[in-house]
Amino acid sequence: MSDSLDQLTAKLLDSYAEVGGINHQEGVNLPDKQTVEALTRQLLHLLFPGFFTKNNLSGDLFEKATRTLLEEVCGNLEREVVKSLEYAPPPGLKVCDYSETAREKTCQLMQCLPRIRETLSTDVQAALDGDPAAASMEEIILAYPGLEAIAVQRVAHELHQLGVALIPRMMTEWAHARTGIDIHPGARIGSSFFIDHGTGVVIGETCVIGNQVKIYHGVTLGARSTSGGQQLRHAKRHPTIEDQVTIYPGATILGGETVIGRGSTIGGNVFLLHSVPERSLVYYEEGAVLVKSKSELGRVSVDEVWADSYVI
Repeated sequence: MSDSLDQLTAKLLDSYAEVGGINHQEGVNLPDKQTVEALTRQLLHLLFPGFFTKNNLSGDLFEKATRTLLEEVCGNLEREVVKSLEYAPPPGLKVCDYSETAREKTCQLMQCLPRIRETLSTDVQAALDGDPAAASMEEIILAYPGLEAIAVQRVAHELHQLGVALIPRMMTEWAHARTGIDIHPGARIGSSFFIDHGTGVVIGETCVIGNQVKIYHGVTLGARSTSGGQQLRHAKRHPTIEDQVTIYPGATILGGETVIGRGSTIGGNVFLLHSVPERSLVYYEEGAVLVKSKSELGRVSVDEVWADSYVI
């Protein structure tokens, strides 16, 4: 057995020498996946106190527990951000500045938590208002995958804005694996955002979503083409969804120049590559995508107009 292990070890070492790009044994330390996952869970505890603990605390005990958790999160996150900076240092940053810069960025993120909580409260309310199956806010926080994905993305987005590499994407991919909802940390998402059911939702890096937007499962907000590869990096590739838009299941909306006007409704399974005006109704009829103004429809119910759109 030892001979075969020696041979296998030798073959693997030869492979490491011959095949580059997927080796990192001599590179800088990278953020640890398990630590980032644990940090993401702890951040959810800070955002929704009392929802993910076995025993509720109150008064001085709650204050002490919150301070202890904050201290632990700050220390662990700071160490992971140092690794991120070593991997992708911002221009002009000296090696000796890593610890100080990591501490500053960690503090900046922690300062964002109260604001993130305010926005998340609007997301929870949007879910409660928009889903007749939702019995309470507690049910939404504990059981709705859409809210979990949004909460993680809102924190990861702040880190992304701070220029921290790897960690934001690791956080949203943790949520993706748990929920089936893939939201890039670069996406800009307004308040009162509700993803109903959620499985199969994809929201790209440069997507901009306004306030009071509701989307269903299987929706893709993506790029028209990625054949340009890295040449498209930082370019606006994903659509803009304005305020008060509803997008029904299976819809695909592509392109950085595509704008879905305020108050529009996109029907189920629609494939859309162009912008539509405010208060548009977009749906399939006899194999064609039709765009109508809601004002022209008068009192006709949206549900009476399209055939392929549906609500579960």
